Amino acid sequence: MRIAVVGGGPAGLYFALLMKRDWPQLAVDVYERNQPDDTFGFGVVFSDQTLDIFRAADAESYAAIRDNFAYWDDIEIHFKGESFRVPGNGFCGCSRRSLLMLVQARARALGVGLHFGAEIADVEALKRDYDLVVAADGVNSRLRENWRERFQPEADLRPNKFAWMGSTRPFDAFTFFFKQTEHGLFIAHCYQYEAGRSTWVLETDPETFAKAGLAAMDEAHSAAFLEGVFAEELQGHGLITNRSLWRNFPMIRCRNWVSENVVLIGDAKATAHFSIGSGTKLAMEDAIALHGAMGQAKLDVAAGLKLFEAQRREEVEKTQHAADVSLVWFEELKRFWDFEPLRFAFGLMTRSKAITYDNLALRAPEMVAAVDAMVADGLGPLAKRRRDGSPVPPAFQPFMLRGMRVENRMTLSPMCQYSAEDGLPNDWHLMHYGARAIGGPGLIFTEMTCVAPDARITPGCAGLWNEAQEAAWKRIVDFVHAHSAAKICLQLGHAGRKGATKLMWEGMDRPLPEGAWPLVSASPLPYYPESQVPREMTRMDMDRVLAEFVSAAERGLRAGFDMLELHCAHGYLLASFLSPLTNRRDDDYGGPVGNRLRYPLEVFRALREAWPREKPISVRISATDWAEGGLSEADSVAIAEAFAAEGCDLVDVSTGQTAAESRPVYGRMFQTPFSDRIRNEAEVATMCVGNITTVDQVNTIVAAGRADLVALGRPHLADPSFVLRGAAWYGVDVAQPVQYRPGQDQLMRNTPREREELQELKLKARPGRHAVRS
Repeated sequence: MRIAVVGGGPAGLYFALLMKRDWPQLAVDVYERNQPDDTFGFGVVFSDQTLDIFRAADAESYAAIRDNFAYWDDIEIHFKGESFRVPGNGFCGCSRRSLLMLVQARARALGVGLHFGAEIADVEALKRDYDLVVAADGVNSRLRENWRERFQPEADLRPNKFAWMGSTRPFDAFTFFFKQTEHGLFIAHCYQYEAGRSTWVLETDPETFAKAGLAAMDEAHSAAFLEGVFAEELQGHGLITNRSLWRNFPMIRCRNWVSENVVLIGDAKATAHFSIGSGTKLAMEDAIALHGAMGQAKLDVAAGLKLFEAQRREEVEKTQHAADVSLVWFEELKRFWDFEPLRFAFGLMTRSKAITYDNLALRAPEMVAAVDAMVADGLGPLAKRRRDGSPVPPAFQPFMLRGMRVENRMTLSPMCQYSAEDGLPNDWHLMHYGARAIGGPGLIFTEMTCVAPDARITPGCAGLWNEAQEAAWKRIVDFVHAHSAAKICLQLGHAGRKGATKLMWEGMDRPLPEGAWPLVSASPLPYYPESQVPREMTRMDMDRVLAEFVSAAERGLRAGFDMLELHCAHGYLLASFLSPLTNRRDDDYGGPVGNRLRYPLEVFRALREAWPREKPISVRISATDWAEGGLSEADSVAIAEAFAAEGCDLVDVSTGQTAAESRPVYGRMFQTPFSDRIRNEAEVATMCVGNITTVDQVNTIVAAGRADLVALGRPHLADPSFVLRGAAWYGVDVAQPVQYRPGQDQLMRNTPREREELQELKLKARPGRHAVRS
């Protein structure tokens, strides 16, 4: 069997040596366009976890790497004259040149054929001459580009500019510097990779890059300019260049990693932003995974490549997602620039979601205690404190919406139950809302409550258009008020073109086979091709529906609701006006976002006038449609600003469900970045939602300033006492009915012991285990 590896970087060499080590009979050739000692860049970074993987894969090369790395345990953040040091991170830096020399030597000793100065571009010839071709030729892979139609790569050039430089300034921590200049903001990502040498990745936004005139500077002049920017931080040391060209980071993804006997690995197939130090890590782990897959397949190339892509893709995409979230944080630095330094540092540490409040509490308990105090101090006398005077964690701090006090930051997300008859809530709804209220959330949202029979999504949707429904809702509201400390919010909505559909468990959003009612929408566009075509709303329709919203709000007021929410998300009627995907009108209600906002704002103004001034109103929006041609980032901020200007107290930030062609990118807390943007750019309180599953995540989101309230749906469905259990975990008292106090007391006794035992286990598993040569 013959194997050709194109690209003599860490990934290609590592795969080659692993294959030759385990199957000496194989002919393995590595082709590299550069010479053996040509190295661009300075140092590479590996985590403790990655070092463990290297040790398991090849102990001999691991030992050589270990003996040549600079180890650190801390991350240090410098911002606006303050510095924060966070231990427990476990990273090492290694010279890229040293790494290449080490793996070259190991590969050569094992009998790998190394061919330098070899420019390979003809993939057709290679795949004829070799049984397996591995394209490890980097971000600008020629093999990938020559077979674009097969690998189907997508590249997104990000706006920020960056350049890799070096210095002789030593570091004992991975260090971030943030500097404001007359031109704009600059960032330095710095780490030591060997004695007397450190990497400096310099980054700035395109506006600052232009104002500083960096485009017209060569490497030497760029370095001199940046030496001035970071003169204090360089401490008398200079910057060193080595192909230190300013670039835009390319986010690369490939639909296919394999075609015939050719496979992409490393940056050729997928890139991950340098801000999480994952590029070389991903590449070498690809090599290990491909080697493992070939072993599993007993050197059957087709089977091995199929296994590699199936087994490896999920992990790569998780890392890419974390890297993408991280790079966006740096791109949007201006949004956080006015944060107090501690919140800024906490946000930086938790930006990619790999580190959370609890995780940071193990690494840097003093920092987390300071964060708790910061959140509490911002609330003044409203803040909750324990008997010893220490503040409770952010998730359990109260929040004010007009005259309404929410006892903690966790809410029951609005979730349709599809269990009403003719719009009438019943015992199921009493049980559902009552049980969750007793569990301890600060605020309960009803499901979308429809303002008229023809406003329903399904025949099972709850409504508020008659006296019987009003009385049924009052029964629920009275129960919540009598037996819990929760406030309860009435969410009002109209299904629009997504109405007259089956119950969720019978076929979500699919049209009713019989018994459907006529639909209206911003434009006559069906949701699915087989869905009913709605009638485009006339002015008469708009007036009628507006009156129905007001009437329902008045009924809600009589029923005793504490708060009102207007549903303008998920492709329902008012959302259909907001999105360019569903609004094709050519009158004053279509076109630019200001026109698309007209009717939803008319409805909101009418509700704000009918609803008591002391009671809050929120608006739920879809901040993105997850589809080409949908709402832009600027649109979502403009929409939030417009509602806030009319008296909206909280923007409930959801996403998608606007159009059948939408393709959401799921993940932990996947919608939180949209809340973050709206909160900190539109300067309005927000509630986030979307795969948030732990109180730890709620603490992280609130403390980092990404949202003010956090809505949890499925966690509350699985555990009505979700908040109560979280309160016991953090030693916080939450209101409970007297009937349930014994259960709460037991939780409060047992949970701290369980927490301490878990923390001890985690501390034993902390990074910092690899020996370092003195």
